[in-house]
Amino acid sequence: MPVLDWIGKKAVVNHHREVPYRLVHCDGARSAGDPEAGNLLVHGDNLEALKALLPYYAGKVKAIYIDPPYNTGNENWVYNDNTNSPEIRSWIGRVVGKEADDLSRHDKWLCMMYPRLRLLKDFLTADGAFFASIDANEMSNFEFLVKEIFGGFKIITIPVVNNMKGRNDKGYISTCHEYLIMAAGKDFVSAGLPLTQQQQAVFKYADEEGYKFDLRDLRRRGGDDDGAKRVNLSFPIYKDPKSNNLSIDAIDGWIEIIPLKSDGSRGRWRWGKTRVEKFIKTLVPSYVKKNKKWNISYKVYLDSNRESLIFSDDPSDYDDDDYDDETGDPIERTTKPKSFWWGPELSTDNAGKALKDIFGGTKPFEYPKSVSLIQKILHLVGDKNALILDSFAGSGTTGHAVLDLNRRDDGNRKFILVEMEGAIAQDITAKRLELVIDGYDRGGDITAPVDGLGGGFRFCTLGEALFDEFGDIAAAVSFPDLAAHVFFAETGAPIPARADSGSSLIGLHDRKAVYLLFEPAVQGVPREAAGNVLTPDALSHLPNPPEGFTGQRIVFAEGCTVSSERLKAEAVIFKQIPYQIEGI
Repeated sequence: MPVLDWIGKKAVVNHHREVPYRLVHCDGARSAGDPEAGNLLVHGDNLEALKALLPYYAGKVKAIYIDPPYNTGNENWVYNDNTNSPEIRSWIGRVVGKEADDLSRHDKWLCMMYPRLRLLKDFLTADGAFFASIDANEMSNFEFLVKEIFGGFKIITIPVVNNMKGRNDKGYISTCHEYLIMAAGKDFVSAGLPLTQQQQAVFKYADEEGYKFDLRDLRRRGGDDDGAKRVNLSFPIYKDPKSNNLSIDAIDGWIEIIPLKSDGSRGRWRWGKTRVEKFIKTLVPSYVKKNKKWNISYKVYLDSNRESLIFSDDPSDYDDDDYDDETGDPIERTTKPKSFWWGPELSTDNAGKALKDIFGGTKPFEYPKSVSLIQKILHLVGDKNALILDSFAGSGTTGHAVLDLNRRDDGNRKFILVEMEGAIAQDITAKRLELVIDGYDRGGDITAPVDGLGGGFRFCTLGEALFDEFGDIAAAVSFPDLAAHVFFAETGAPIPARADSGSSLIGLHDRKAVYLLFEPAVQGVPREAAGNVLTPDALSHLPNPPEGFTGQRIVFAEGCTVSSERLKAEAVIFKQIPYQIEGI
């Protein structure tokens, strides 16, 4: 497989491992709405922020969306990774050059992106997906980067028309699109997209209560299944010649209707006999003049809730693509996502106007993404309880999209946003989220209030590193902070619940019971007296794992006075803090 190489790549391939774990502090004064809503806005370098969040959210994020710098040569961006490589120090931290043929600009951009993507992958669930907006400046390089980092994922590139007028690029073809790169995990299943107005128009009939429906052929036209199933679904339905009444029992004088294939051979119905009998009053017969035959149709409702009230939840006796194979519930009316996205709702111009409305007539951020684009991605992901991560938050479109969609479909999605620039994080991202949560006025000559979406978020900043320059635990570190890091370093999974210093057992994972003996340093108090050493007495008083646990007990402490023989006899592994904490 072709490999992308650039100057400085060797220095950044493993750089994500060298980034220090930092503490995350929440600032109540800059938060808004319900602080318990589970949403975060983190101000800080997104590389360090991702490393700080990893012990809490690794493997829990269903969808990641990022809108990184496009590296057009006309931007000012600073991502200081504090690496020791002389070649990277000469690039990172400087303004990117404007010259289009300055290849070091592309090297620098790739060095900035690689460790961030590497960390982002660790946040995804097995059925999650990564999405990134990008334009032609770095698209080809970025595709190679994503393929390398997200190995084993299905990679799809979707052109997105977001500027119907085209950019004002004199001397070139006027660009009216950019790209959305998607990397889908091995267990990812698309939930489809909402129907367009044109697709909704197909549901042209209405029942007695006004609910719209369409008629679908009860015959199954395609697909050859096993003979037993084909026989089970190939039975006659009888129609009264004087009315549209139907029966599965043969009645003298009634018209026999059998499922026929296009070639005239006997086919099968989508529903089994039991289901047809149960819902026969909902079926609609029709005469096809072309072949002088009767046909049977069934109703498909635009409102799937209406359909669920009418039809059975027992899928055992029918074969219908419009129903879930396991639950029998009607599948939400969706359409297959296409490999090309366009529409006025996706335009950058409309996104800018919407942002201007929120901020009372001023647009504080250039080239924001549209809420509709993010919501299209969220529909594709499908999970109403999904955790969404955006580490290049900008104006906060992703958070706005999550809050708005939750309000529309009663979802419980949560977001984590990271924004590096302090002025943007506080004055634009946080302010936008606060305004859409509480409601705002569009302004202008006529008052135009917009109702709040509800929800809330915590505003967070990055604090001290977990370990100081000498490798010792920093003075500001608390028991819950260290416990989260220790558990993640040992198991690779987030801690099950916030640790309480009242118990040294901080969690169980994969036949491991993880313990932490730690109290923040107190001047004049010996480590053993503080409870930071695994002594024979401390070993005897370790909380017992749940009944039936047969795995190893892993104990983290600053020291150990228990003999190796006793540790082995009691299935205990001692690991010294900080030297034996992996992943530092």
